[in-house]
Amino acid sequence: MDDTTHDENRVSDAVREPAPATGEARSGPDETPSGGRWGRFLRRWRYSFVGLVVATVFFCISLTPSLLPRGILFQGLISGLLAAIGYGLGTLGVWVARHLSGRPQPSPGPMAWKVFAALATVAAVTFLVLGAMWQREIHRLMDVDSPPGFAFVLVLPIAVVTAAGFVGLFRLLRRATRSLAGLLGRWIPAAAAQVIAATVVVVLLLGVLNGVVLDGMFAVADGAFRAVNGETRPDVEAPDDPMRSGGPDSLVSWESLGNQGRIFISGGPRTDALEDFGGTGAKPPIRVYVGLESAPTSRERAALAVRELQRTGAFQRRVLCVITTTGTGWVNRQAVEPLEYMYNGDTALVATQYSYLPSAISFLVDQSRAREAGRDLFDQVYGVWSRLPRDQRPKLLVFGESLGSFGAEAAFSGPDDIRNRTDGMLLIGPPNGNQLWGELVTDRDPGSSEVLPVYERGSTVRFAAVPADLDRPDTVWENPRVVYLQYPSDPITWWSPRLMVRRPDWLAEPRGSDVLPSMRWFPFVTFWQVSADMAFANGVPAGHGHNFGSLPVAAWARIAPPDGWTADRTTALTELMSSDG
Repeated sequence: MDDTTHDENRVSDAVREPAPATGEARSGPDETPSGGRWGRFLRRWRYSFVGLVVATVFFCISLTPSLLPRGILFQGLISGLLAAIGYGLGTLGVWVARHLSGRPQPSPGPMAWKVFAALATVAAVTFLVLGAMWQREIHRLMDVDSPPGFAFVLVLPIAVVTAAGFVGLFRLLRRATRSLAGLLGRWIPAAAAQVIAATVVVVLLLGVLNGVVLDGMFAVADGAFRAVNGETRPDVEAPDDPMRSGGPDSLVSWESLGNQGRIFISGGPRTDALEDFGGTGAKPPIRVYVGLESAPTSRERAALAVRELQRTGAFQRRVLCVITTTGTGWVNRQAVEPLEYMYNGDTALVATQYSYLPSAISFLVDQSRAREAGRDLFDQVYGVWSRLPRDQRPKLLVFGESLGSFGAEAAFSGPDDIRNRTDGMLLIGPPNGNQLWGELVTDRDPGSSEVLPVYERGSTVRFAAVPADLDRPDTVWENPRVVYLQYPSDPITWWSPRLMVRRPDWLAEPRGSDVLPSMRWFPFVTFWQVSADMAFANGVPAGHGHNFGSLPVAAWARIAPPDGWTADRTTALTELMSSDG
């Protein structure tokens, strides 16, 4: 380093603010950029050399493929967030090294900055080109149109602005910590003042986020979705069929069903459609639904649902399916209508609502409600069903999708309990936090993969992404049968906080059929990539992400086929549900 550089560093040191108590390390002798326009710009904004190096690495890695395709704007935002995280980790590393060693680290000279600028430019351009190629591949894999390759360059400015915004925000917090430490330092030792100041700022920040920002966001969401829950679609009308809740003689009022409950009750095939598919003699399907406003507690809603089942004669039907809804109370018509077609309407479907918030929010604030709803409804239905003579009972089936699968599992202690108390179960798109699903996957047979596990040689439980998976392994599949439908590209199933620091088995094994082989695990980065994928999990074509389309037809045909059911009938019903989807 030349004398001019030393003079610049001395001047810079003289005007620097005191070192931060915690968080990002300031530009010290090891960090101050020197020489040239590039150095003057970075010196003015006090960007850390090591922080920028790590930020560049994180930016490049953020462009590697994840589970689902992303647009340019969203990719830029994610890349900017990850670049900011990389910058923070880099500066934190410098701060820790300085305090552990007790002396300043070597200062990067003008040549180091020039080399960094050149390498960062080459790396960014290279990964932008690669990122555009990877996005074209994953868009093509999922049969969706990809954005123009040349437009991918816009990711860079979006990421830079986003990263600068996050870094600026944390610098404001650092300044607050310094100011408070300086004030406290008048009365207590400097080291103690720094620790106390940092603690106070962190506690206040968490308090504001939790008590103001998050509570405010939840309050806004609560108000908005409460209003949506009270709406009724123009094409939805109250039923005139006494076999449906909200209709004549129903114990549940139409107004209390909620938005999704009214859609569920008014939907489904009528007898003419059933007879077109299954022949004459169709019965009007029974549909029972109890909304949040129908009764004050989960247990009371379940009891009301059972009384509705008894009123409609549901326990005399051939099939009775207990459904745990998603957060909003939604029931996937493509997942439950196959039963009504298969049994020519001689069915009863029952569900209760435990929330009107979307599953992502409901999982945070209503997780216990989903568990209670699934357990209360099944237990009370089972209590009546189990007292019936064995030869007069309907087949008792259980269904749950996404957060609904989380609630449906809660009624059972394990596979043996499912075998003892049901005639079959279908769970779709299980979140990674599902306890029973997690135990089954963890205890899977040696040699089977996490993305498509085999449990106890498939004797009761089977996992499938396509209909052919239901036939693996080639062993006896006993009754009752349990099926989990899960896609390799579904971020709802694979997202977990553990992605931050640990590579999961599904990224250590050969990739699933709709995941690019080039997807890799990176600490911190993969967690945020998969988190971003969750926002678009339902926005991809059927067969990918969290969109299961008509796949439930094949599952029900293996779980609870009616007498005389054939593979041709499964194909015909799959085509029917696909065309109606």
